[in-house]
Amino acid sequence: MTDSNEMFSISRREMLSRAAAGMGTLAMASLFSQEAGASQSPLAVKTPHFAPKVKRVIHLFMNGGPSQVDTFDPKPMLAKYDGKPFPDGSLKKTERATGGVMKSPFKFSKHGESGIDVSELFPSVAKHADDLCVLRGMHTDVPNHEPSLMMMNCGEIAQSRPSLGSWALYGLGTENQNLPGFVVLCPNSLPTGGSPNWRSSFLPGIFQGTRVDTSKTNVKELLANISNERVTPQGQSDQLGLIQQLNQRHLAARGGDERLESRIQAFELAFRMQMEASDAFDVSRESSETLAMYGDDLQGRQMLTARRLVERGVRFVQVWHGGGQPWDSHNDIERLHRKLAGECDQAIGALLTDLKQRGLLDDTLVIWGGEFGRTPAVELPNSNNDTKGTGRDHNNHGFSMWLAGAGVKPGHIHGATDEFGFGAVEGKMHVHDLHATLLHLLGFDHERLTYRWAGRDFRLTDVHGTVCHDILA
Repeated sequence: MTDSNEMFSISRREMLSRAAAGMGTLAMASLFSQEAGASQSPLAVKTPHFAPKVKRVIHLFMNGGPSQVDTFDPKPMLAKYDGKPFPDGSLKKTERATGGVMKSPFKFSKHGESGIDVSELFPSVAKHADDLCVLRGMHTDVPNHEPSLMMMNCGEIAQSRPSLGSWALYGLGTENQNLPGFVVLCPNSLPTGGSPNWRSSFLPGIFQGTRVDTSKTNVKELLANISNERVTPQGQSDQLGLIQQLNQRHLAARGGDERLESRIQAFELAFRMQMEASDAFDVSRESSETLAMYGDDLQGRQMLTARRLVERGVRFVQVWHGGGQPWDSHNDIERLHRKLAGECDQAIGALLTDLKQRGLLDDTLVIWGGEFGRTPAVELPNSNNDTKGTGRDHNNHGFSMWLAGAGVKPGHIHGATDEFGFGAVEGKMHVHDLHATLLHLLGFDHERLTYRWAGRDFRLTDVHGTVCHDILA
């Protein structure tokens, strides 16, 4: 007869092989591990440093860098100086050669009681102006895609670091043990920098993002190999029990290797996902009215899937607008930005409406933005560009993002760029400050949420970051 401590030590993996009762056993094992304590399940719900205002996050990543002066930061001076040189000292260093001032080809209008200016590119988002907290003073370190993507996602431009989603999952755990706590909806090709944008780095592998290629519409293709029609649940339980027994022996002989422990946990999560994943990702189960509201297209499916995931307790969902750099409009910005906004505006508006109607926006935070902005100057033509000069270069000195939902001031504008929209001059927020603020909303002191690795206590914000209390509700 084993004592109680030994019973708890075998409650998760040994249960799979000893009880072998299929899906019911997995549900019982998961429940038992949570009751035994968070140390038994790294994904179990954890208590943050203080009461959080945000329980879950949806990050809408506009990959490639949308132009702030064409979306959420209108600048009348661009029309006044269109085609003319910039006044001395008003244009900072750019990555590529730039010319004179280029006005926005899009009309801005004020919306809602707050009177927030939104470009004609986003009519559906504009209907939610009174829900938006627009950050016009964002800035980052460099005007290059890969390091800026790493900074926005991981808080570091060069070295591998855990992503924001991984830190959130590490700190809070997840409310649904049958789904990954951090899901990345990224269609077609990977973004610049690839999977390190959502990896856990030195955090245990169970906290990394699970990427789903949402270009596939069939659930069986979307979630490949999630079920095995040739083996019964009982048979799969028996197989997993044997594999985990062997893995445990291997782990015990190697002093608790974290990579092997992560693999053991991944096996278990993959098995548990059969209970709920297909349902969560099958948007066809929604009403015809809901499907029409989001739109029958890629972005519509992505945004609807994001709602279905957070509704089921997933902690962090990142929704990418394509692989590569679709918002990287070095030329023909009028046509390309109009096309890109047209692909996602309806779905984003529907997501905000849906979350609000279901009461989910009260404890869910939605983040919109890219890795940097674009110059108010025209990019000079070159061999890889058009011959007319109709686009904008990368700009890390000042750009816009917006937040909506739990914990932030609705109908609020924070910060400002200069009169041409090039550099942040008021309410400046570095990406480290944004991360510190997001962790604060999740209930964490960003200086205390750490993980010891290689003899040092690491954190998302490194040795930087200040919480922006001015945007907190």
